Amino acid sequence: VLQKDPSTALVIAVTTRAIFNLEEEHKLYLEKVKEEYTRHQQANQDKPLPPGTAFAFIQAVQFVNKKILESNPAERELFDILVLSNNSPESGVRIINSAKHYGLEISKFCFVSDEDSTQYLKSHGVKLFLSADRTDVCNALQRGVSAALVFQQEVQAPSTPLRVVFDGDAVLFSDETDQIFQEQGLEGAVQYERAMEAVPIGEGPLKAFAMQLGKMRKKFGQEKSPIRTYLVTARSGRDMGIRAIKTLREWGLPIDEAFFMDGAPKGPILAQIQPHIFFDDGLHNIRGAQNVGVPSAWVP
Repeated sequence: VLQKDPSTALVIAVTTRAIFNLEEEHKLYLEKVKEEYTRHQQANQDKPLPPGTAFAFIQAVQFVNKKILESNPAERELFDILVLSNNSPESGVRIINSAKHYGLEISKFCFVSDEDSTQYLKSHGVKLFLSADRTDVCNALQRGVSAALVFQQEVQAPSTPLRVVFDGDAVLFSDETDQIFQEQGLEGAVQYERAMEAVPIGEGPLKAFAMQLGKMRKKFGQEKSPIRTYLVTARSGRDMGIRAIKTLREWGLPIDEAFFMDGAPKGPILAQIQPHIFFDDGLHNIRGAQNVGVPSAWVP
């Protein structure tokens, strides 16, 4: 595994339950004594775990690294994957063996037993944290790290390039307009957007990660880039789309495609895009994505 420079790499931390399907083992962990869980993992240490929701995303990230190095073997701005686990080191052998079995370019594993693993995110320079535990995600967001909750589901591994879909408000952007909508309804939100059209929207919890992704995307021409990014938002393009586009322009954030859905279900367009991961703050949109087999991550 090529060692990455943590000062320049885009570090993604992923928990074991996000990258592998550990639902049966997790149930055993919760219902039985921890020693029994550890014995189970040790007894099955040479049996690879099935892929989890974030598995295809990590594979696609690995593909991007390959393309970057083909273009410039000296490039130091690469993706670096860190696996975090709240389990004991004794049960971690199966995790490492599973990563090796699938040929994942991962060398950093942190097994911290019952400790809050998110306390180590900043020290590793993590730019995105994916977990199947809501408390972990909330803790990471409070620490200022882009984070999202991964729901375990059966997903088809999409082909490359890496495709990432962001929702707008409360994900890429702040929730300021959502708050106006809750207080004053749709007409109030539309009037607010018109009045604020020349003012960039505030930063959302995943803006920092999106900017890093955009920076890597700029290394390639648009036609040959191994990264494609999308905005799929419930905003109306007619009444609320201009401010969003101007905000992206102000940030210098390139987006390949933008869809202003005007409140329509997002599932059908996501099924067409087939992203490796879809970030949204609405659980109804997450469920819609899951129904069409799209790997989804909720930003609480």
